[in-house]
Amino acid sequence: MNSGQQRGVTGRSQVRRGELIATGRKLFADTSYDALSMDDIAKHAGVAKGLIYYYFQSKRGYYLAIIEDSMADLVSRAAGDTDLPSAERVYRTVDGYLRFAQHHQAAFRTIATGGVGFDTQVQSIRDAVRQELIATIAEGAYARRDIPLLARLALLGWLSSVEAITLDWLGHQELTRETVCALLIRMLRGTLHTIAEFEPGCPEPPAESLPAALAGAVPDPVEA
Repeated sequence: MNSGQQRGVTGRSQVRRGELIATGRKLFADTSYDALSMDDIAKHAGVAKGLIYYYFQSKRGYYLAIIEDSMADLVSRAAGDTDLPSAERVYRTVDGYLRFAQHHQAAFRTIATGGVGFDTQVQSIRDAVRQELIATIAEGAYARRDIPLLARLALLGWLSSVEAITLDWLGHQELTRETVCALLIRMLRGTLHTIAEFEPGCPEPPAESLPAALAGAVPDPVEA
């Protein structure tokens, strides 16, 4: 087989693998890991079960590939829109996070709670997502991704609260996404204020440069 043919096979393999991941993302969007068997997955994907094993070795490997792809999509969305004002990027990041959690609940719960079981791969994916989201928030607030340890710890604490609040919100969704987004961004405002008290090199962004949800009042709760 010549190099051109090899590239063709590799390209087709990548496409097939991507198609299986896309199918899995739909299947597991609102379905837990244990609820679907490999037979169920193969039937929905319209392929032989052996093909899934060929690309992913196991059901767990397949699920983790789906989770990793989903998280990469979330991070890409958060890091995008670099032409927007930095404050608007902060708002887009938080709102995008909530949208992702709302439409990919099973995947989000896996990352936020380790739903497949405590696993170094799951933790690695979660840590990478956290670090990228913190860097994106820092870039929006301070126009730089490299921040002091104390500032990073404070933002990590805020992000942990975001995870817990989002998980609870997904359980009933009595509040609109817009209200929860405004709440989380106002909490971020408080975190940025505290960081500024400890780190002179990370001054609090002026209120006039922030989106309304950061500078203004949280809207009244509205039934979803």
